[in-house]
Amino acid sequence: MKKLILSIFLISVTAFSIRSQVKLDDFGRIALNTYLPEQINLTTEARNLLETKLSQIGTTYGMSSSEISPRFIITATINIGTKDIISGPPQLIAQNIEVTFFIGDAIENRKFGNTIIKLKGVGTNENKAFIDAIKRINPKNHEVAQFVEDAKAKIITYYITKCDFILKESHSLKLSGKYDEAIYKLSIVPNVCQVCYFRCLDTLAIIYQLKINEEGKTKLLEAKTVWANYLDKEGAKKVSELIRQISPGASCQNEVNSFIKSVTAKLESDAKSQWEFEMKQYDDQVAREKENLRMQDIQATRNFELDKIRTKAYSEIAIEYAKNQPRTIYNNINWR
Repeated sequence: MKKLILSIFLISVTAFSIRSQVKLDDFGRIALNTYLPEQINLTTEARNLLETKLSQIGTTYGMSSSEISPRFIITATINIGTKDIISGPPQLIAQNIEVTFFIGDAIENRKFGNTIIKLKGVGTNENKAFIDAIKRINPKNHEVAQFVEDAKAKIITYYITKCDFILKESHSLKLSGKYDEAIYKLSIVPNVCQVCYFRCLDTLAIIYQLKINEEGKTKLLEAKTVWANYLDKEGAKKVSELIRQISPGASCQNEVNSFIKSVTAKLESDAKSQWEFEMKQYDDQVAREKENLRMQDIQATRNFELDKIRTKAYSEIAIEYAKNQPRTIYNNINWR
């Protein structure tokens, strides 16, 4: 299994380009998504400011929002208290408010915890006083820090208790041929939940291998069909494009090599040089990965940092899957 995981990692790094480092960084951590109910009665300026403060709280404790993992949210409600007039000039208004923060599971509509912060803002009118009060929210406030840590512990507990379910669900998706969805479900398990994380990592290796095997067979069949219809320089060009999409780690690699030889044998001399050049590039890629695997296997050990690197092999698939899903809409989240 160790060698299989290393092999898949090395193949994946070559097969998929990493287009968004920000999104890749979303994997392996707990994400808190900022959410405010539509019915909360705030001006646009106040809403934007409060959303920024919620985002700052998540970021402060290493749990910034992620479109890839929308399950857990941080939200808030505001109760407006008394107002005091401060004589001038200029005359000012002091506004007292209570902000209640919540963290919970938005998918299951389950609150993990809450905390209340009392604030006072001052301004030349009620709106400015209210905005000033929100500005005084301190993400590093002791109550906020404790509240976030308690919620984080409950999120970790969620993954510990749900791990068997996550693995069972990914198994069902695998049997249905929904490899990308299975990889996505397993990839978003945070690495702080180490037991479940490592179990998911091992399962990811198996599912990814099945995915590249199936895709490799499909591309090879497509290449054979193209070649049967052309049998010339133009056909060879189309075939080379398809073959280069086959992962060197796919189980059909021997069949790919045989097919390449058969195409080479049928090409006329004027078309053969370009074909052989392109296939040499493919062979070099396979050879590099085999050498990298040999060197890695000599010193391979199961450790956190290495496993963290391996997750990048699956992240591109999970990102593409998440991008193509409907935007998550949180319904009936109005915690008190």
